[in-house]
This record gives sequence, C-alpha cells and structure tokens, in this order.
Amino acid sequence: MFRFFEGLVDPYTPYPETDTPPQRLWPFLMSYARPFRRVFVLTALVAVLVAAVEIGLIYYMGRVVDLLSSTGPEDVWSRHGTELIGIALFILILRPALQWLDVALLNNAIMPNFGTLIRWRSHAQVLRQSVGWFENDFAGRIANRIMQTPPAAGEAIFQVFDAITFAMAYAVGAVILLTEADARLALPLLIWLLLYGLLVRWTMKRVGPASKAASDARSEVTGRVVDAYTNIHSVKLFAHHDRELDYAKEAIERARQTFAVEMRIFTKMDVALTALNGFLIVAVVGWAVALWMQGGASVGVVAAATALTLRLNAMTGWIMWAMSSFFRSLGVVSEGMETIAQPISLVDRPGAVPLELTEAKIELQGLSHHYGRGSGGLDGIDLTIAPGEKVGLVGRSGAGKSTLVKLLLRFYDAEGGRILIDGQDITGVTQESLRRHIAMVSQEASLLHRSVRENILYARPEAGEGAMVEAAKRAEAHEFILDLQDPEGRQGYDAQVGERGVKLSGGQRQRVALARAILKDAPILVLDEATSALDSEVEATIQETLYGVMEGKTVIAIAHRLSTIAHMDRIVVLDAGRIVEEGTHGALLASNGLYARFWARQSGGFIGTEAAE
Repeated sequence: MFRFFEGLVDPYTPYPETDTPPQRLWPFLMSYARPFRRVFVLTALVAVLVAAVEIGLIYYMGRVVDLLSSTGPEDVWSRHGTELIGIALFILILRPALQWLDVALLNNAIMPNFGTLIRWRSHAQVLRQSVGWFENDFAGRIANRIMQTPPAAGEAIFQVFDAITFAMAYAVGAVILLTEADARLALPLLIWLLLYGLLVRWTMKRVGPASKAASDARSEVTGRVVDAYTNIHSVKLFAHHDRELDYAKEAIERARQTFAVEMRIFTKMDVALTALNGFLIVAVVGWAVALWMQGGASVGVVAAATALTLRLNAMTGWIMWAMSSFFRSLGVVSEGMETIAQPISLVDRPGAVPLELTEAKIELQGLSHHYGRGSGGLDGIDLTIAPGEKVGLVGRSGAGKSTLVKLLLRFYDAEGGRILIDGQDITGVTQESLRRHIAMVSQEASLLHRSVRENILYARPEAGEGAMVEAAKRAEAHEFILDLQDPEGRQGYDAQVGERGVKLSGGQRQRVALARAILKDAPILVLDEATSALDSEVEATIQETLYGVMEGKTVIAIAHRLSTIAHMDRIVVLDAGRIVEEGTHGALLASNGLYARFWARQSGGFIGTEAAE
C-alpha cells in the first residue's frame, strides 16, 4: 500500500529543459509542481474533508449535551442508540480511514517525491552551467543551495496541506457552526479572524525577508567552511588555523545575527497571539453563556462554542508556526533560486548539430577574449593547425595559453573571432559532441572521489576491463594502482582516490589522468603541462608513451618545461595575448627571439617568469 502512494508521482519523469528558468518565486515552484497537480488537488480535498469532520465532531458534542439534558437516562439508549452507534462506528472506522488517506497522500506521495524531483532537476540545471559560472562562486555554497532548497520547498508544500488548507476549512466551518447556533456568536469569531489575519500578514511580511537573509548567511558559512576544508593543505602549510577560524567566525556571526532578527519576529508574534486568543475565548464563550442565561442558547450550544474556541486556541499557535514555517521555507527557496534559477548563459545554438570530425583540422580566426575586462586573455589570434600536426604553446603566465584551450573546449564563448574544426564553427555544434572529440590532460589532474576504475573509465564508460588496464599500463600507472588500498580495505582498481584524488600523490594523479586520456582516444589531444607532476625518470617513460598516443592526432601541448615540446612539429610563442613567434624548435633558436631567450634562461627546463629585456 505504501508503494502505491509512493509511486503516484515519478520524480524522474522526463521534462522540457529550459535555459531561462522562472525568476519569480511562484512560477518557479509551479514549474516543479506540474507532475503533482492531480495529487495536490486530491490532497486539498481530503484536507477539507478532515477539517469538516473535526467541525462536525464539535457540533455533535453539543448535540450529545442537548440530548442528555432533554432526555432521561432510561430513554437515551432506546431513543438515540442507533444514532450513537452510527457515530461511534464513523469515529472508529471512517474517520481513521480518512485521516490515513490524508497522511498517506502527504507523507508518502508528496513529501518523498517533491523534494527528490526538485533536487534532481536543480542538480541537472546547475550541471548545465558553464565552467566560468562555477568559477564565480563557492562550490560549497552552490551545493548547500541545491541541498537545502528541496526540503524547504517540501516543507512549504507540507504546511499548505497539513496546516493552511486545514485551517482555512476549519475557520469557515467554525463560522458556519456558530452562525447556525446563533448568528451573534459568529461576530466575535469574525472579529478575531480579522485581527488574526492582520497578525499573520504582519508576521509573514517580515519572516520572508528575514528567513532569506538567514538562509543566505548560512550558505555563506557553508561556502567558507568547505573552502577551508577543500584547501586544507594550504591552511596547514601557511599555519593559518586562526586566520581561517576568524574568516569563518565572521560568517558565523552574521548567520547568528540574521537568525536572531528572525527569532525576534516570532517572539512578538507569540505575545500578540496569546492576547488575541484570550479575546477569542472571553468573547465567544462569554457571549454564549450570556445567551444561555437569557434563554437564547442551549447548554449544547455553550458546550460546542467552548470546545470550538478552546480548539481554535490550541490550533492558532500551531497554525501561526505553520504559516511562519511556510514563509520561512519560501525564504530559503528564494535564496536557493539565486543559484538554481540563474539562466544558462552558454548554450547550444538553436539547430546545433553534432560535430562531424573528419581530419581534425583546427583554425583560429581573429580569436579574442578578455573575460569581459578589455585586457588579458587573447587578442586577435590567427592560427591554423593542420590535421595530425603537433603544436607546442609557449609563453609566460598570463600570455593566453589556457584561455586558448578553454575557448577551444567552449568553456567560454569567444568575445571576438571564431574557432573552426574541419570547417565547422564550434558555436554551431553541440557542446557534448565537441568535447567528445577532444581529450585533455591538465596540469592539475583533478580526480573524482570514486574508485580508480571509475576515474579511468570516466573517459569511455563502455570500454572493457582489458582496455582500461591497457591504458593504465601505457600511462605507467598499473603497477602502483595494484598496490593501492583505501581505509575501507578496497584494493587496486577498486580503491577510492579521495576528494579530487587527494589520497594519491601528484604524480600518481597525473598518471591516472593520462590513462583516462589514453582510453578516450579522441582525435584531438590537448596537453596542459601533462607531465609537470612527474619525476624525471617517469617523465622520460611517459614522454615516449605520449609520442605514441599523439600518433595520428592533432595535438596542442602547453609547456613551461621546453624540453617536453622541443620535438613538436611547430612551436607557437604567445606574449600578451598575441602570437609573437612560431616555427620549429631549431628555427626559433636560430631566430634568437623570445623563445631563444626562454630556452637560454631555463634552469631544469622551465621558462623564466621575469620580463624579457
């Protein structure tokens, strides 16, 4: 039975992706709520029925009092026994069944699936963002918003059906009940409802912004804490334990202050609510008693009015807290929207087609990119790389080498010019097909917090065990992988490498990354300081492997250690975002230009970073 309700909505149901999610709160929530529309309507109807039953029980309690007052003990059963048995069966059987349907819809059909749907789609949406988008925020803050928004949205929906719908139906039923007993009894209830509504409005107007501020402050704490944990090596290396504590304390204190502001609102609300409830009890019960004294109401009416007001008194705190929780949750969702609902800026063009790669010829035509700053990056690069040509990129830090690679992979859209692969503008092909044809090994080999096997097979998941092991052997990684063992006892290719591969040495991470690139076997190969983390002996072996891997591929290799690219077909020297020299190693040395000065200045094969004279 539980599975029936849990399966009413599939949280992973297909949906149309959008590059421009709704920017306002309610359209944002409604876009996620579409698969739940029927379940929401049914849950609302059941919540109204539950409230009607509760009002009916209070009404019937007054009737029982009147029956006992007007009928002698010896006649109650004979006259009303059947009625009492029917009500008893209703209370024992039908009321629990209705309540069970209400909680099953809410707790089993909606709550597990609604949050899951939001988390799944939010993660999918964020993953579509560009590399540059991720570079502009804390990974911890992004993750925190992805994690806290779904339960907050689920809590808001829960309060809508568990408290708000029930409370509204209960209030309407209470007015009807008192009006039917004596219209004058409804007047103090209506006055109380008006004042209660004003208090709710006052509270909610302040809770939403206060909750959003508190949620934003909590995300800032998470971002700073995760930043410290992720860079724990730097924290320890520079002995900045106290500095990191102070950095975190600043955000923690801001979170405390914003939360304190939020709690002040609730304190004021509680005091005002207590006074309002006192008015409700005195006004309704007092008036009912006065009517009874004048002969205008029965004892049953007084009993029903008393039970109703006491029930409302008990409910108001819960309803107010539910309303506060509702708006507080909306504040958290609103804060999460700052990440989840951001438009996707780097998208496939309408009508984009898969890249059809035949020769792997690369053309850069007037390529410029300054990251929106007007300087730095690349400035009017024209470069053609023939099919199968191996080109080395050389230049000081900031010369534009990494920018060129990022534009080739379309991590950013170029601000000027274009890149063609086999005559196809890369902005006109799908991003996935473009990157599927390019393999890359970067200077900072970042591995997933998974097993060695999963990291290598990430390049080509359908590859078999034999192909994976062969790639690891070619990358000189197989032997050390067999010796690995993680704290949980997993060994070899099953061993976990830790976050970003932290459990491996720099050289080991680099070799796993090389194995991944070898397994991908893409026709275009990009090497960004691919052997920088290796010792000289392993580098010499890997270099031979790389020459074999490069065979038949178009290669772009970035290197500061010039000896690693000296045998390339052509070397291109960048300076201040422009190509200043290009040619073979020998020709560039003979020209006695910037490359020759780099070569002469090297110690251990690295480019000097000081400005050339």
